[in-house]
Amino acid sequence: MTDSVLTRLRDRQEWKFFRVLPRADLPLTVLWWTLLLVSGIAPAVFAVATGAVVGAIAGGSSIVGPLVAAGTLFLLMQVLPPVLQAVSMNLGNRVSAWLNDELTRTCVEPPGIAHLEDPELAEDLTVAREFDRGMTGPPMYLNVDFIAGGLLGVVGGVASAVVLLGFAWWAPLILVGCWASTHWLLRESGVWKDRQTAEVRSAQRHADYAYRLAVDPQPAKELRLFGLAGWVVERFISRRRTLFELQYRATRLREKSVLLSLAIVLAGNAVVFGALGLAGVDGTLTVDRIVVFVQTAIGISLIAFGGLNWALDGAAAPVAAVLRLGAAMRPRGALPIGSRPAGDAPLRELRFRDVSFRYPGTDRPIFDHLDLTIPAGGSLAIVGQNGAGKTTLAKLLCRLYDPDEGTIEVDGVDLRELDPDAWQRRITAVFQDFVRFELPLRENVAPGGALRVDHAPGGALRVDHAPGGALRVDHAPGGALRVDHGAAAVDEAAIRAALADAGAEGLAELDTILAKGYPGGIDLSGGQWQRIALARALYSVRAGAGLVLLDEPTAQLDVRGELAIFERVLAATRAATTILISHRFSTVRKADQICVLEHGRVIEQGSHDDLIERGGRYCTMYQLQARRFDADFDEEGVAFDVLG
Repeated sequence: MTDSVLTRLRDRQEWKFFRVLPRADLPLTVLWWTLLLVSGIAPAVFAVATGAVVGAIAGGSSIVGPLVAAGTLFLLMQVLPPVLQAVSMNLGNRVSAWLNDELTRTCVEPPGIAHLEDPELAEDLTVAREFDRGMTGPPMYLNVDFIAGGLLGVVGGVASAVVLLGFAWWAPLILVGCWASTHWLLRESGVWKDRQTAEVRSAQRHADYAYRLAVDPQPAKELRLFGLAGWVVERFISRRRTLFELQYRATRLREKSVLLSLAIVLAGNAVVFGALGLAGVDGTLTVDRIVVFVQTAIGISLIAFGGLNWALDGAAAPVAAVLRLGAAMRPRGALPIGSRPAGDAPLRELRFRDVSFRYPGTDRPIFDHLDLTIPAGGSLAIVGQNGAGKTTLAKLLCRLYDPDEGTIEVDGVDLRELDPDAWQRRITAVFQDFVRFELPLRENVAPGGALRVDHAPGGALRVDHAPGGALRVDHAPGGALRVDHGAAAVDEAAIRAALADAGAEGLAELDTILAKGYPGGIDLSGGQWQRIALARALYSVRAGAGLVLLDEPTAQLDVRGELAIFERVLAATRAATTILISHRFSTVRKADQICVLEHGRVIEQGSHDDLIERGGRYCTMYQLQARRFDADFDEEGVAFDVLG
């Protein structure tokens, strides 16, 4: 029975919140609890000191000692609250930092990405990510301050109850029971028990979406162009009001509970204060003791329902969400870790052997016993309708997911047997949603190992290092300089060559930050950013990558630029295996082999000329796209013969 109670207590999110405090900052947590206890006990001790002053006056003895004690306690009671508030806010910030650090590690550490795309974890992820934005409650630093205030009342009430035991054993029990009952009777105003209903979650998503429309720069152009600024503001206000109304409905005070609480508290206080009055009238209690017991009887009211309940709920919810995510994400994003080195793979072929796959939480199969062989050292284009599984194929090759059935083999070895880190170092990719780093151009092209060392004999040593690996510098005056770095040092000539191959030369200096929010920073167009992403992949090939995945790599470029760049890309990656996913057949036709995916299977594979001669699905798709152009020139003014 005891074990069951303790287990339920440990499972409560409030308990989890208090367990996180020392993990966030142990010294600050110890100071916080110390200040709480001292501040909470001080009013009860002050009541005793006040009684001592009254007793000294009534007895004609010296009041210096009692008065000094009372004055010291009074000053302490004035000083401690602002100190506790400052410590509480600092501790709240440390808790926020710990939660964000833990969430970051939880999201990044698993080698797969299933945990980030799992719909069952989406709600906890939203709570964990947005808890400090004030959309659903106060930020953490305010919550911890509110919790401190609530706990201060509890400690002060208990301390007063202990002193009141000097009057009668039953008196503090009655008052503590009366005031504590308000926590149960008014619990619905403190616990957002309906916070996780589908209606509340939907309102929160709508409010958050409207907020991002208003404050993010990306939608700003369309909002102004189509006159939607007022609509967005009105939508955000209405959605947020709906959210708050739903939350208030879940936390409302019930009239019957309020009246019942009032009746219980009045009855209990009438009994205790009536007994104190009678004791004073019949002379059982002296004046000084009456002063002490009246003050402590009033002090017990600090136990009453206040902000502790709802503040604890608001602070504990994101803590519980982060801890749940830590327990759920790691296994869901985990993949079997092989130990075989990747070497220079692939040397012969990549092969999908009877592969079936569906995303977690969905019933629709993406691949249904897929068989596909990709010769190493050449280029393969993959085409198909939207949803055919083209991008999923790239994710599986990158080992971001494992197939549900079947195997993916690299030179005859199951991909799961390879060291995933070693295999991923052999891969470079340009995805449709490629990352735009708010970093200098140098780090955008070589994000994992930007390292420069400037050294002149007898002069200063300068090392610039971007995150991505450990750095060790051994240097003796007049001697040799040794630099060990976890990622390869940047070859600026290789960066410039990669930029040239991607058609991105001259966009900016290598030290220019590609974001307008920084001094000297610039912004790029979508097509320019796509060239930067291509340059990143081409630099990786020069650094040793042997498999290149290009998922719509030139979608934001014009036809002329696409053709020129893709020819340069093929030339720069001729020593690697290149897989191209694209809807543009002017690019697709340049690949050595073309694979047509449909309903999770390969329905055609061959060269462009072979597939045109067969007159099958690829031929039909190619001809349909070709009809978008007139007989002589496309809409960009490029001769049609480059497409045919």
